[in-house]
Amino acid sequence: MICYKPNIYICCITVIRKVTKSDTETVIALAKASGLFNSDGINQIRERLDDYERGNKDLWFIAVSEQPVGVVYCAPEPMTDGTWNILMLLVSPHAQGQGHGKSLIYHVEEILRSSAARLVIVETSSVDGFERARAFYPKCGYTLEARIRNFYTAGDDKVVFSKELTA
Repeated sequence: MICYKPNIYICCITVIRKVTKSDTETVIALAKASGLFNSDGINQIRERLDDYERGNKDLWFIAVSEQPVGVVYCAPEPMTDGTWNILMLLVSPHAQGQGHGKSLIYHVEEILRSSAARLVIVETSSVDGFERARAFYPKCGYTLEARIRNFYTAGDDKVVFSKELTA
């Protein structure tokens, strides 16, 4: 259950709040713990966080229970009208399956709806490490839209999901 408080959302005993500069190393630790990012990917996350701290329009939220358990990163899709892309959703391995990912997704969707966004997309990988992600998004109301073969590298397809926010 998600309860609204001014700029804070509570899920069970989890608080979802905006990422701050002091969260950078925590976000990096969550990314490393996921096992889904090589050193270049970790550096890209750090660069995106630096851009966010300089005031771009991206959205970063962290879920904190007794300790940080997840993070979501969402950015406006360039050259579109009201389309946003969830570029990263991570939940700590020890906290998966407890609703933190859904809470983060629903939180982002609520923020986007309030800012007149109309569509959210999520791009994920076809490799084995991402099977949970490919099963997760349909459970949150996302529709499989496309598969671009060999997008990331040979044998690693881009799998795209979407969700209309204006219904």
